[in-house]
Amino acid sequence: MADYKDKIRKLLALAQSPEEAEAKAALLRARELMAQHKLTEADLEEAKKQVVRDVKTDITCSKRRDPWIVGLSAVIGEHYCCKGYRSRYHGQQTQTIGFIGLEDDVEVCMAIFKYAVDCISAGVKKLKKELDGYYPWYIKQQCDSYGFGFAEGIKRAPDGQDEEKRGEWGLVLVMPQEVQEASQRLGKEDFKARTEDTIDPRAYAQGYAEGKEFDPAHRLGEGVAT
Repeated sequence: MADYKDKIRKLLALAQSPEEAEAKAALLRARELMAQHKLTEADLEEAKKQVVRDVKTDITCSKRRDPWIVGLSAVIGEHYCCKGYRSRYHGQQTQTIGFIGLEDDVEVCMAIFKYAVDCISAGVKKLKKELDGYYPWYIKQQCDSYGFGFAEGIKRAPDGQDEEKRGEWGLVLVMPQEVQEASQRLGKEDFKARTEDTIDPRAYAQGYAEGKEFDPAHRLGEGVAT
């Protein structure tokens, strides 16, 4: 039980280079390991009081640069029992992503978030290569649309997993009350990029499909013993 975080780290490390399908498989498998761990703790009455941590990542974005990162942080945080948030210095546009959660949860959440960002960035890099020679504004529109779609695909995929596992562990991943209370101080500042009003349906659909469409039994999921 104590090594579940190591299993998740190994799961995320199996891919030598980020791939969309591998990203989703890792997200689903890591989430299942988290849930199984929490169930085991509850069954053995070994759950200990954990400290709520507030940790900032080294990942930044803005309304002009990678705006899909904000939505992705909310999705990942929600699915891993944490609250994603953003912070910035007064007068600056750059936002730094952070998470609030129980100490074990927030460590796993941050690792998965960073991995997901890497995987989406790899897809964006591929798109830029394919669109070389097009107008910069068009390339940006396509890449942002892809990123928003991928984040939404990740958001939807665990829903199906919950249905499949509901009787086993579907109700375990609930936001802890301590985390909800600690996150009440977070601001409610609106964040909306201009590209959200000009999303390209095809690029969005591509990202959505690549974020959602894969099997948890993919080789990444099979590579770590439970």
